[in-house]
Amino acid sequence: MKRIGVLTSGGDAPGMNAAIRAVVRKGNYHGVEVYGIYHGYEGFIQGKMELLDLGSVGGIIQRGGTKLFSSRCPQFMEEAYRLQGIQKMREAGIEGLIVIGGDGSYRGAIELTKLGFHCIGVPATIDNDVPGTDFTIGFDTAINTVVNAIDNIRDTATSHENTFIIEVMGRNAGDIALWSGLAAGAETVIIPEEPYDLDEIVERLKRGESRKKKYSIIIVAEGAMPASKLAEMLKEKAGIETRITVLGHIQRGGSPTAFDRVLASRLGARAVELLLEGKTRRAVGIKNYQVYDYDLMDIMTTKHKADISLYTLSKELSI
Repeated sequence: MKRIGVLTSGGDAPGMNAAIRAVVRKGNYHGVEVYGIYHGYEGFIQGKMELLDLGSVGGIIQRGGTKLFSSRCPQFMEEAYRLQGIQKMREAGIEGLIVIGGDGSYRGAIELTKLGFHCIGVPATIDNDVPGTDFTIGFDTAINTVVNAIDNIRDTATSHENTFIIEVMGRNAGDIALWSGLAAGAETVIIPEEPYDLDEIVERLKRGESRKKKYSIIIVAEGAMPASKLAEMLKEKAGIETRITVLGHIQRGGSPTAFDRVLASRLGARAVELLLEGKTRRAVGIKNYQVYDYDLMDIMTTKHKADISLYTLSKELSI
């Protein structure tokens, strides 16, 4: 294989640029030309591509977002457009594709492999919800961003003796809420994977007041409920007034942490190796800090699971 493509798809995540850099430089190291495909699957079907050399990926390892841009592409759902994209790749001499993104991006890659086009998936999403890997590219940066925000909010909460509800992203996964809540010492963490008990939350808040605690921090994952809904429930249930902060897209930006840069570099490089080995329909991931690969089809039958032991620990430490 002498020429491959790389694209980023779905939501952006810090570390995507580091993965692109690794793909290009690993490919060049083995004498392979790497073409960057712009705007995800939309660019794939339209043939928006450019040869990337060492200079093209210089100075991007520390940048958030994605140099190749990203977009949603409803047309890609139709086989005719997927075939159109494959034809454009083959006309350019591109024999395989590395897809950097989340489970939705992986599903697109699976459809391409069904049509005989070689694809390898690299997990990149702040939600950390891709099955088959302990961590996705961007997750570590996102939780550090959230923890910094919580630390800042805590200063205000202390000064005004308020209870703050902080809503974090994560789609249907609670990993961001779980990890950042534990790291920041939140009194309550609410995630979609575990049922919550409003009476227990109220009791914990009241218990804090009884020992002269002047403020509380509650972290709620967007997949569990909106922060506004929880605020209404606490007011109706116990007359507790709260302040709401929805962190939003600040969680998706920023310079990637060292962990995300190293993870992206390892996974991107391994993806290239798999294509050169003639592999297809594989995804790279990390288990117990070791890089490995698995069948992309696993995402169709496997569901991501949050580490509930961290949820239990968070409750035990917030007594």
